[in-house]
Amino acid sequence: MSSHKTSATLVLDCVLRVMRPLARLLIRHGVSYPAFAQALKTEFLAAARQELQERDMPQTDSALSLLSGVHRRDVRTLSRPPAEARPAQAEEEEEPPLGLAAQVVARWLHEAEYLDEAGAPRALPRGGEAGGFDKLVAAVSQDVRPRAVLDELLRLGAVTQDADGRVELQADGFAPRQGLEEMGWLFSANLHDHAAAASLNLQGGHNFLEQSIFVDEITQDSAERLHKVAQQAWRQAFKTVMHEAQTRFDADARDATPEQRNQRARFGVYFYSQDQD
Repeated sequence: MSSHKTSATLVLDCVLRVMRPLARLLIRHGVSYPAFAQALKTEFLAAARQELQERDMPQTDSALSLLSGVHRRDVRTLSRPPAEARPAQAEEEEEPPLGLAAQVVARWLHEAEYLDEAGAPRALPRGGEAGGFDKLVAAVSQDVRPRAVLDELLRLGAVTQDADGRVELQADGFAPRQGLEEMGWLFSANLHDHAAAASLNLQGGHNFLEQSIFVDEITQDSAERLHKVAQQAWRQAFKTVMHEAQTRFDADARDATPEQRNQRARFGVYFYSQDQD
């Protein structure tokens, strides 16, 4: 009997392994298998529509049902009327709820007037003077009051404020530790793009950066030490890539047309450790 697996079986095995921690997350938050399976129908239909569009084929109910495996009755229910159908890229087109706050933190971590001599983000006084928190917010947007941005960052646990009113950043990046909705948005955005890059690489024809270092048979102390080293590496990588990202953004905003500025990009790192299986 042949032990060779089909590409469908190989890909399914890979996805099931990825799903294990996600299944635990769903269970811990009260999402059962039937609810998840029902919700997945819309994602399979969205993927099928995108696939048919790229093949320049009609997006009929029959074609969608055949490609996705979703029953034609469900295709009709989930696809009509068109005004209520979920676009394939709906989530990507939504305005990120953390957009302004994340931009403020990014500028705080990047621009020299908000950094100390060691290049770390310094505590900022309130007010609109040079190097102040209010001036930082105004540099990003003048449509929202600095107090409102500060309240949001405080709510998310991203900053603290001392007795003198100075605002201090609590991490080397925008990583809210409070607010399930906000943390969930970052979770889905980061994991989506990582999975998208890995999926395209697996299909061939793409070569997105996707590298990792793996080590086993180490102690817990060694794992904790590696985590600290990884955090240090991220700080340097953040400065390098963020500087280039800001430079390219400013240059494109100045020199390119809106139609030309049609790309987005995400760069990130992660660290994970656990007991060996």
